[in-house]
Parts: sequence; structure tokens; C-alpha cells
Amino acid sequence: MDAAQIGQVRRFNRTVTERVGVLHDHYLGLDRPVGEARLLWEIGGQGQDVRRLRERLGLDSGYVSRLLRSLEADGLVTVEPQPGDRRVRTVRLTEAGRAEHAVLDGRSDELAGSLLAPLNTAQRARLVAAMAEVDRLLTATTVTLDVVDPGHPDARHCLRSYVTEMRERFETGFDPTRSLLPDAGGLRAPEGLFLVARLHGEPVACAGLKLPPGTAEIKRMWVAPHARRLGLGRRLLAELEARAVGHGRGVLRLDTNKVLGDAIALYRSYGFEEVPAFNDEPYAHHWFEKRIGGARGSGGARDRAPSGRPAKRSLS
Repeated sequence: MDAAQIGQVRRFNRTVTERVGVLHDHYLGLDRPVGEARLLWEIGGQGQDVRRLRERLGLDSGYVSRLLRSLEADGLVTVEPQPGDRRVRTVRLTEAGRAEHAVLDGRSDELAGSLLAPLNTAQRARLVAAMAEVDRLLTATTVTLDVVDPGHPDARHCLRSYVTEMRERFETGFDPTRSLLPDAGGLRAPEGLFLVARLHGEPVACAGLKLPPGTAEIKRMWVAPHARRLGLGRRLLAELEARAVGHGRGVLRLDTNKVLGDAIALYRSYGFEEVPAFNDEPYAHHWFEKRIGGARGSGGARDRAPSGRPAKRSLS
């Protein structure tokens, strides 16, 4: 990042906050600031878990509680604990809240229209396309990456989703017990690690790293379909590479199935080179490796088990 980029981002932020009216105490002409209005809109007709609402908006619990108390005092929402767990609270709109939500929705449409109205057809198309790109890139900045135990609920969700998708896409189906990594527990420290990416608190991607002597191997990399234009695959690769280097590894490896064309293109664009098979993974058709951390002459495609057979590895 340079000073010109920082300056452009700041100018963009000032233009947007001024043009959409968030500087006013009465957002969209309603008798409440933008924070309360946005929270009211996010609650929607079905209600929301308060914790999920905080995660969705990236707000701390104290601020959300103050906003909810204000909306509750105005008779717009109710906040009640769930019968099975009183620590979990659900917020729902009252009849008055639903009426104000409808007004808010209509005025938001009017504001959007006012942004487009002064422009000609070509300019409108350019603005809408630019907004879509900015929305996608800003959404990508909200994704978090964390190392979790493979038994964590979010990890299990990602692994189940991975297995389901591979079963649907592989020509032979996919049975993890037949692969060279039948149990994701093999990605638990110190033998490896497991990353989960979360968007607004929802697990949307994962990848594991196995750490056999001399190399590091990528396992079980998956990105949810609705999150596949956020650059998460490349981000996961970069994080895994950095962690492999941190563990003193000089070679990063993976194997993959021939039907995963987008993944294969990603690996190549990230600097992986296709090499001869280094394992007998039944679901693999392609094997890749990348020298990392300035390593020279260690690891690589020539590494073999003492027997002369390829050392066993697992499907990524």
C-alpha cells in the first residue's frame, strides 16, 4: 500500500458517507440514527439470534445492547431468551417495528434511485458494476482465518461439506476412509494444523496442513460456493505457505483430482509445479509442489520412501 492508495480510500469513504446520508441523526428522514436503522433492517421479518446479529454487523456486544434497548423502548422490537438456553437471545420486530421496517425499505430504494438518476445509462451500468466489485472486495476483508481443532463444530461443518461436494463431483464418488487421510484428526497439532475461514461468523472455507518430515502437505481445502469469488483459495494457500515456512519446511505439496479444474488453475497460478506422483492416493490424478522459504535441494519430487515406493500422502 502507498500513500496514494490510502488517500483514495479515504476520499471514497468521505464521498459515500456524505452521499448516502449517514452523517445525519435522522437517517432517511426517520427519527433515529443510521445505527438503529441498520439494526432494524437486519432483524427483518424472521427475527435474529442476537449473537449472529453482532457477528453479521461486526459490532461489540455493549453497542448492540444499547441499540436494542433503544429500539425496545420505542416498541419496535422484543428481545427474549431461547427456552433451551437463556444465554441465547432472539430479537424480533413488533407490529410497529415491521411497519417502520417497510418504510425504511422503501426509502432505501428511493435513495438508491437518487444515486442513479443523475447518470446516463452507460454511467449507471459502470457505477453498479463498480459497486458490485467494491462490495465483493470489502466483503473479502471481513473474512477471518483461525487455526481450530479438526473436531471443532465449524471444522466439522467444513469437512462434511467438502466430503459431500467431492462425492458429487468425483467420477468415482468419494469415500474419505479409502483416502490416505481417513481421519481429519491427522491434521491436529503437532502433526499438522487446520484452518477455518469465517464470514460474519459463518464457516465458509477450510484447509489443512500436514507436517511430515521435510515437507508440508495441503489437505482438505474447500471453499463454500457462495464465497468463491472472495479470493479465499489464494488466501488459504498464502497462510498455509507461511505456516509451513514457520515450521521449517522447504517444500509444499498437494495432490488433487482431475475434475477440480478451477483448483488446478489456482495452484498453477500460485506457483505450484506439476510433478510425478509422490503417493498412491486413489482419488488423485495430479500432484503438485512448490519450493518455499528459499529452500534449495531438499524435499521435492525425488523424495521417496526407503522402499522405493512413493511416500504415502493424502488428497488435498
